Amino acid sequence: MHPLPRSGADVPDDLDARLVVLPAEYPYSKEPGSAAETAAKAILESRGNAPRLYRNTLVFLAADRVRLQDLDEALRKYLAWSAIVAQKETLNLDTHQARQAETQKQTADGAVNARLPETYQWVLVAEQKTPQSAVEWHAIRLSGADALAVRASKKLRNDDLLVTSLGSTILRKHLDEVPLWRGEHVAVKQLVEDFARYLYLPRLAGPEVLVKAIRDGVALLTWQSDTFAFAESHDEAADRYRGLRAGQIVSVAAESAGLLVKPETARQQLDAEAAPTPGPGGAATSPSAATTGPSAGIPGAPASATPGAPKPTLPAAPRRYHGTVELDPARVGRDASRIADEVIAHLTALVGAEVRVTLEIEAQLPSGAPDNVVRTVTENARTLKFTSQGFERE
Repeated sequence: MHPLPRSGADVPDDLDARLVVLPAEYPYSKEPGSAAETAAKAILESRGNAPRLYRNTLVFLAADRVRLQDLDEALRKYLAWSAIVAQKETLNLDTHQARQAETQKQTADGAVNARLPETYQWVLVAEQKTPQSAVEWHAIRLSGADALAVRASKKLRNDDLLVTSLGSTILRKHLDEVPLWRGEHVAVKQLVEDFARYLYLPRLAGPEVLVKAIRDGVALLTWQSDTFAFAESHDEAADRYRGLRAGQIVSVAAESAGLLVKPETARQQLDAEAAPTPGPGGAATSPSAATTGPSAGIPGAPASATPGAPKPTLPAAPRRYHGTVELDPARVGRDASRIADEVIAHLTALVGAEVRVTLEIEAQLPSGAPDNVVRTVTENARTLKFTSQGFERE
């Protein structure tokens, strides 16, 4: 799915990036104050009678003022021939004339379809360098053979004006420099709204881009210096974070009530909670030592109170994992993505882990594979560096 699949100025505020197609009466020209720029500014600033909240989600597609004349001419011809075809009986057209009129209508329709992408060739984008700077407008010319929304999406991605993948260290940079922190932490939902609102932040294809950056950042082993920690909530009375985690995979969603926590603050709490606590008689014990070992349950008894007692042996940690799963061929991308996030990511996060993933395809073809499919699949598999592949006749 392309990041800019929708269009229209009347859709409700949304957290996904959207392409607003400006009506033909608002064409773009390079002269200052073009009708397209004026209309785009008005839409960006307000939604109906209320201020627009999520301004950093909108980009605008506008027609070229000069090319619009050619499109208008093609449309007029199409409408004229459509009217003739619709009234062929009233106009008393014979079979030959009716066939000619239908041919002319189809030709005009083709001309309109050809001139539409030639006419709507400008994407207008609002940018802000810093929170204090003025909003700047840029007009970007589109080209290519793809559909208009696809062209716009590709061009914006190439120019870094639409972000489909955000690095976790880049997210940390914005948190520190803007800054986006609210005290010692910031809510995930707040960050999602910040990126949708403010033009000086990267324009994300959708909240999931930010969510992935958060997951990656919390799982990073160098989180203390490069990224951040995650907590489920903050206990105001005790001034501590509940469910504080870092350096591991966490489950986060755009609607999550969780928090990103400054690494230095998280480190202080984690160290304090892991510090040895004075045991009975003043002996310092770690939280785990207080409830484990040969003297557990004997207040004040040191570990050596029962000489010769056997030390408990812990089972060896598993050193290998293997798994096989069947994917839905109609939803391979979705299923593979979930497996990558929910299984593979946990394994690759382990220090020194060597993970191999193999995709095996087996297809039963009762009607046989035609030559063109054999050629296409074989060539594509070779290009994708399949280690083994082949069609069988029996």
